[in-house]
Amino acid sequence: MSTTQEVIRIIEAGAAAAMTNEEIIKQEIDDWMSSQERKDMITGEKYYRNKGDILERKRMTIGESGQLIEATNLANNKIAHGFIRKLVDQKAGYLLSKEMSIQTENKVYDELLTDIFDKGFRRLLKSLLKESIKKGRSWLHVYYDEEGRFRFKKLPSEEIIPLWKDAAHTELQAIIRVYEVDTYSGKKKTTIQKVEFWHSNGVNRYVVGTGSLAVPAVGGLIPDVESKDVSSHFAVIDGAETEHQLNWERIPFICFKYNEDELPLISLLKSLVDDYDRNKSDNSNNLEDIPNSIFKLKGYDGTNLGEFRRNLMVYRAVKVTAEDGSDVETMDININTEAYKLHTEMTRADIYEFGRGVDTQADSFATAPSGEALKFLYADLDMDANDIENEFQAALEQLLWFVNTHLANTTSIDFSEETVNFLFNRDIVINESQVITDAKNSVGIVSGETILVNHPWVTNTKEEIKRKADEEKAALKDMEDYGLQGDFKGNAKPEEDDEK
Repeated sequence: MSTTQEVIRIIEAGAAAAMTNEEIIKQEIDDWMSSQERKDMITGEKYYRNKGDILERKRMTIGESGQLIEATNLANNKIAHGFIRKLVDQKAGYLLSKEMSIQTENKVYDELLTDIFDKGFRRLLKSLLKESIKKGRSWLHVYYDEEGRFRFKKLPSEEIIPLWKDAAHTELQAIIRVYEVDTYSGKKKTTIQKVEFWHSNGVNRYVVGTGSLAVPAVGGLIPDVESKDVSSHFAVIDGAETEHQLNWERIPFICFKYNEDELPLISLLKSLVDDYDRNKSDNSNNLEDIPNSIFKLKGYDGTNLGEFRRNLMVYRAVKVTAEDGSDVETMDININTEAYKLHTEMTRADIYEFGRGVDTQADSFATAPSGEALKFLYADLDMDANDIENEFQAALEQLLWFVNTHLANTTSIDFSEETVNFLFNRDIVINESQVITDAKNSVGIVSGETILVNHPWVTNTKEEIKRKADEEKAALKDMEDYGLQGDFKGNAKPEEDDEK
């Protein structure tokens, strides 16, 4: 059953059972808090910070009663590997290390978009990309700040419960946001849960709790009177200091997806990363335990083994008696290093293959590969980048609707019919000389801007175009100063005879 059908079913069932909106919202929150989807988001963030499950592992052994008990006397190394962080940063760097280009033919519109999609937004977009890879999707909130400025803000994905109009998750019907804030009750610090319900008619705000006689709870939610329990999406103050409550025609949240299925990277790699961490930690434990080899005792009947090991560690010697035939032998722990090495190498290769990344420690990077070989090595990463770019292009188109609406309200100019292209300039490792040669050969075939976008030395296309124009103007002025004419490229031409 699709999400939309499920929401409709819940609403219809709630109506039949006389459930209030608050009761339905609370039920959605309860389901979300225990959902696997939210758990994966939290896990993705945890593994990105290199806080894998291995850090919580205890080394267990069989006790006298046959049950597992923690073996505190044995080595328990916990080695976590930051594969998730490397893959997330690699994908984000590949797509957005170079500034995204925004192209439109309308110069006025272009200047306005450049002001809105500034360096701060580009940094925010990279953060949205990382969040979507870690958690399957990320959320951008469109709002006006206290000074009336048009702004964007990223919200944690685990706080947002989307209610979609369609099964493809392209249009929002409403948003439930649930988050925690710290507050003080007297001298005691407490944490409370707040809820925002964003819909087409405005915003309802609640606090999760049991309520009171003054502010009763409905379905486990208390109206948040301190934060204005009912309001519009935003307010406008005119010259007469009159506040007008207004709503967007759409829910002011944009979903940026990692992939069509909104699956986080951790859902594909967790078992592989855990296996790598576990085997690396076990091997470290074995290496540490080798000096404490297994001891075979002869003639030590009734000896307390704990005391024997303690005396051995303290004095590094054992007393034996020849008359009763007592003796001590060691039984070495054999480690199959080849099997361990092969297994970890295969696991590492699987992590990069199924994570669609590039392992820079692989043998294929031992020598400088050719241009075609580089394309092959980056094929998986490029395929993942294609999926991300498709989803982000769709999200930016939705964001553009809010931008155009804002511009129409503030400038009285409708730019909605203008064409805008968002170009992601990928930071692939390339054979620079070959690319530069290809760029020269493309002059006259494709536009100069397209050539600059793909040139390996250009990081900001618009700034480079401006610098080229300034250089050509300066060159033309120099020609004129020397009594020479210049063509549009600044090349000198002798002046023609006046009579001619």
